[in-house]
Amino acid sequence: MASAPATLLHPVQGFTDIRAEGWVARLPAAWRPYALLARFDRPIGAWLLFLPGLWAICLAAPGRAEGVRLTLLFALGALVMRGAGCVVNDLWDRELDRRVARTAGRPLASGAVAPAQALAFLAALSAVGLAVLLQLNAVAIALGVLSLVPVVLYPLAKRVTDFPQLVLGLTFGWGAPLGYAAATGGVDGVTAALYAAAIAWILGYDTIYAHQDREDDALVGIRSTALRFGERTRPFLAACYAATVALLALAGWLAGLGWPFFAALALPAALLARQVAALDIHDPARCLRLFKANREVGLAVALAILLGRL
Repeated sequence: MASAPATLLHPVQGFTDIRAEGWVARLPAAWRPYALLARFDRPIGAWLLFLPGLWAICLAAPGRAEGVRLTLLFALGALVMRGAGCVVNDLWDRELDRRVARTAGRPLASGAVAPAQALAFLAALSAVGLAVLLQLNAVAIALGVLSLVPVVLYPLAKRVTDFPQLVLGLTFGWGAPLGYAAATGGVDGVTAALYAAAIAWILGYDTIYAHQDREDDALVGIRSTALRFGERTRPFLAACYAATVALLALAGWLAGLGWPFFAALALPAALLARQVAALDIHDPARCLRLFKANREVGLAVALAILLGRL
């Protein structure tokens, strides 16, 4: 067991997003820290990793059966690889996490899981992810291996740039080119537009997320777009989300989607506009709610794509 956590810096109303109750509390005691380490208690991260891949599959799958197969594979892959990414992130950040109110209870920061145990768990998650990846074609496999680069670089980016959310966008948006390659065997201009849309979307919603920790982050040396833009976050968020919608429209046009796609795109656009209007950077609970609302945004985009293929 590691030593007790260091004194917390500026706790934000005791706010934490760890959810140790519910189904996690019913797991065997030895399993619970690993479920929390992989964020299985908070599936929103797996959803957000999965959704750009779902967009690509909806856009390019050659048939219904293949579309369902790829969707199931990507759902499982998102679950385990999001968990693996959380382990990597927490191994990098365990000393800093002890000093931030929202993250001090994480298993590595609190000492509930030792680094060696976390590495063994990471290997198990990665093995499942590899098994999923090997079900795809050669181009998709190569892209899957390449995705490890931004996964490893993201924790470092938080220390060296004001835009680690952009690196997260490169990471979480990777499902777009990966899904497109899995469905078609290659990448093209549609892929680029869809990937760029995902990056802009993630840059926006993770800026909202980062506002939960901005005071603590400033004190411990973590950088973010939340700190960079501060009270000017709303126009930055509006620009990110406007770019998201424009790039989605471009991807749909390049892919030859029908008019129902462009009409249905109004729904995710309205949901994103609502986030901009409702943003309160001084309310961490609201920031978390707005962040989580992006699952519905991503599903609305997938629905629009499907309607455009009818």
